[in-house]
Amino acid sequence: MLAIKTLFPKSIIFRRSVRLMGIHFEISVVGNNPHWADERIDEAIAEINRVEKLFSTFSYSAINEINRHAGVRPVKTNPEIFRLIDRSLQVSELTHGAFDITYFTTERDAGNFDTNAGKKTSYKVATANINYQSVTLDAKEQTVFLKEKGMRLGCGPVVNGYAADRAKYILQMQGVDSGVINAGGDLLTWGSAPENESWTIANADPAQKAQPFANVVIGNMAIATSVNAEKYTPIINNKRLPTINPKNGFPVSEIKSVSIISPSAELADAMATPVMSMGVNAGLYLINQLNQMACIIVDDHDRIYTSKDVSIAN
Repeated sequence: MLAIKTLFPKSIIFRRSVRLMGIHFEISVVGNNPHWADERIDEAIAEINRVEKLFSTFSYSAINEINRHAGVRPVKTNPEIFRLIDRSLQVSELTHGAFDITYFTTERDAGNFDTNAGKKTSYKVATANINYQSVTLDAKEQTVFLKEKGMRLGCGPVVNGYAADRAKYILQMQGVDSGVINAGGDLLTWGSAPENESWTIANADPAQKAQPFANVVIGNMAIATSVNAEKYTPIINNKRLPTINPKNGFPVSEIKSVSIISPSAELADAMATPVMSMGVNAGLYLINQLNQMACIIVDDHDRIYTSKDVSIAN
């Protein structure tokens, strides 16, 4: 009996880069058939496009309906949108408002900005309307209500991660046992690399991106990184403009970058910036209280801090 050799016997990584949701996505799948890999990547891209349309604030969508009726009435939405907003508000509660998907609009029809009123009044009105506690959810009716006129919801801080999670789900349902989704530098992995090797990343100092300081194993996990913009803002009149925490008006702590590792890209995305604003000690304390979550923090002296149980190989 003759043994027939398969056309594509060895598993390799098939990659495709594409711009989606305003950022650069790279979708990688492990397989041994390029035609099969292309079809799977097409399905992942279609899912990311679906998520973008669902949560867009630039076209007719449920999010726009919620925003349009702020301070007027609750808006019924579909279960997928409702659940994402609900999870986002839970992260806001967990981080005491350091993470918040509400924001203030400068639209004239909202009546929030009077050009003759002065900047201080406008700022006070704006910050009053940035408050996750002013969002009311009705789980039975699947409605979302923004209590104050002028406040808005924007799922941008989590929607890229959510889209990556959804793309991974679609790929797994189509038989992709191993892969990586790179969403603007935030990574989501599952399975193993070829030859059963673990997925490993070089977590780099943001000031020297070509010089990794550590290898981090992230098999079946997601990692999202937030960089302190204060370190890279221009200097004006010999003074560097600081990044201000919108909740307390103070400059963010002296941290270069925060990388959050969790099973979900959505959650990793949501937690990276809040930990940045909390500072090293408070951020590490919070992450250490949470299951299946870890973080790596780099301060402005290039010192590395990690939460418990982080495996780093120098």
